[in-house]
Amino acid sequence: MSPDLGRPPMAVQNQDLVEKRLHEASQAGGVRESLKIEWRSQPLHIEVIDMPTDSLYYNPGTHRIRAQRSHDPKLDATLDADPWSPESQEYLHYLLQAKPSKTDETDPDFSELKKSIKEFGQNDPGLITREGILVNGNTRRAAMKELGQQTIRVGVLPGDCTWADISTVELSLQLRKDHRRDYSYINRLLAIEEQIALGRPLGSIAHEFRTTVPACEQDLWVLACIREMIDRSSNGGVGLRLVDFEEHQEKLKELRRRYAKELAANKREEAELIKETRMAAMVLGFSKTDVRVIEDDFHDRYLAQRLPDELRPAAASAPVAVAIPGLGRSVAPAETAKVATAKAFTDSVLRLKAAEAAGGKLPPDQVSAASRSFQAAREAVEGALDPAGRDARLRKRKRAAPDRLNDASQDIDQCITDLVLSRGSRSLDEEAFDEAVLQLRASLAKLAKEAQRSVTEAGDGVTWLLSAVRQES
Repeated sequence: MSPDLGRPPMAVQNQDLVEKRLHEASQAGGVRESLKIEWRSQPLHIEVIDMPTDSLYYNPGTHRIRAQRSHDPKLDATLDADPWSPESQEYLHYLLQAKPSKTDETDPDFSELKKSIKEFGQNDPGLITREGILVNGNTRRAAMKELGQQTIRVGVLPGDCTWADISTVELSLQLRKDHRRDYSYINRLLAIEEQIALGRPLGSIAHEFRTTVPACEQDLWVLACIREMIDRSSNGGVGLRLVDFEEHQEKLKELRRRYAKELAANKREEAELIKETRMAAMVLGFSKTDVRVIEDDFHDRYLAQRLPDELRPAAASAPVAVAIPGLGRSVAPAETAKVATAKAFTDSVLRLKAAEAAGGKLPPDQVSAASRSFQAAREAVEGALDPAGRDARLRKRKRAAPDRLNDASQDIDQCITDLVLSRGSRSLDEEAFDEAVLQLRASLAKLAKEAQRSVTEAGDGVTWLLSAVRQES
């Protein structure tokens, strides 16, 4: 279940004021503003009232800044201990304005929201509990506080609202297509994980998040991978944070797809090598196109000889198979020497990145040394990416002609199906089909001529092609 964060200090005063404003709204004439929400799987229309901006509380359990809370570990701990204290609420106010990937910078989307509210006013009402806790509209309230606006329009949830209701309603509202400011990538992953922890089936979660079950499974794998990297980066009291992976969304998704592809082909070692080396490249700050050329042979073939001595992992001994008593069989080790070596390099990069970003948590000379080593690692990977990229492009050129023929074969197979269907409905344009076959014959003749020039030792396929065209001639 969602954690119960208790009641804020002004809960009673806010309840009294909410009841008063709701009564005033019911007695007033004219059309009253309402807000439609999904409440316990049913649509519900709730009243909208004006509330003093300063009397409301940011929701400490909001999914919007869940990952960014680690920006300041001390304040994060204070937020856990007392989420309603002025210090905790001020920290939430700061995070709601921050850029998700760089919490020491103001988010341009927040600046745009503040500009919009200043010029046009509050377009959509927020949503609160009767105790004055913001369920939706936390960012809007932060912008209005910055602008000095005294009141904010909010809908009011029913009096029996629980913290589980708060979490569910927030997600249902924020995941609508018309929301103004998206959750950041990592916060979306955390929200999916939270719903899993609540026992909801994955199909229901996928529907709620307007995605698919395989996409949710991909997101959960990515989050687990990020957490693994964070654990491995911990050293001397410092480590990476969830927000350090905000900008790697597409790279992480590509890694998951490639990892799954290798596992499906029963290539666990290759999958682990690609995962380790690509994660190191991501942390080092390389682009998606650079990361994409990294294959399972990248470390051994291109990188190892370019690493400085202090970054070169110690040679891993060959793993020993474990014998199963009484069966006369052995089980292959889970991790090979190649994977252990790649993993050691990735661990070094993770710890260097954590130390470089530690700021005042480590001595300046230690941070400086980590920064130099991190830069040396980046230069080594950059140097290795150049020949790896050339070889990748060469492999792509080698595969270009066969791939196009495979595509053409699939198109011909589809053409056969289309012919069968057209025969049943008598819809074939026979003249156009005849012209297309003549074009195919001309193309095959050209293909045979170039194949004869390019292929040094003809196999069965090329031999057939040359023979067929020769007979035609």
